[in-house]
Amino acid sequence: MARDLRPKHKLCRKFGEKLCDSPKCPLLRRSYPPGIHGPSKKHHTKLGSYGKQLLEKQKVKRIYGILERQFSNYVAEASKKTGDTSKFLLHYLESRLDNVVYRSGLANSRAAARQLVTHGHVLVNGKKLDIASYRVRVGETVGIKAKTHQSKLFENRTETIAKKDMPSWLSVDAKALTAKVLNSPTVANPNFDANSIIGFYSR
Repeated sequence: MARDLRPKHKLCRKFGEKLCDSPKCPLLRRSYPPGIHGPSKKHHTKLGSYGKQLLEKQKVKRIYGILERQFSNYVAEASKKTGDTSKFLLHYLESRLDNVVYRSGLANSRAAARQLVTHGHVLVNGKKLDIASYRVRVGETVGIKAKTHQSKLFENRTETIAKKDMPSWLSVDAKALTAKVLNSPTVANPNFDANSIIGFYSR
């Protein structure tokens, strides 16, 4: 399975935004791009429309942990639909199994959610599914295997889920460690410009 093994926090500093889920992200202390030029670098970087679109694409790939081929396939599929292409793209990204596990609070990050899925700890409608890119459909239930409930990772998970602000398209049972997709996934205020990404691939 292909993975992006680049330093994740360095990418947060590159984009100037906290794209990871870590409370110890270096961006909070060093809010400037990495490299020998330090803080002065950000004052000399000017981007054209192409550069801005490229950064938006790279940012989304970093957020969802997706590599280029899979991401470009999402864009191509969304472009074939009739309607708002950017909304279709967001739907494909949010309905990924690893993202649903993360959004429901069953994992602290998308990377942790992806690991839970690929290691066989996640069930979809009661059946084990270890494909992180699986597109969860409306009405399907995602949960954690009963044996995994006993692991240290899930000791205080019920309290963590209870405190989490859940998206409206998910219904989560904290005690059972399950989440049901009620509606088509949406993102009210995404921290990226989906239309800019569509424009990049339309060149």
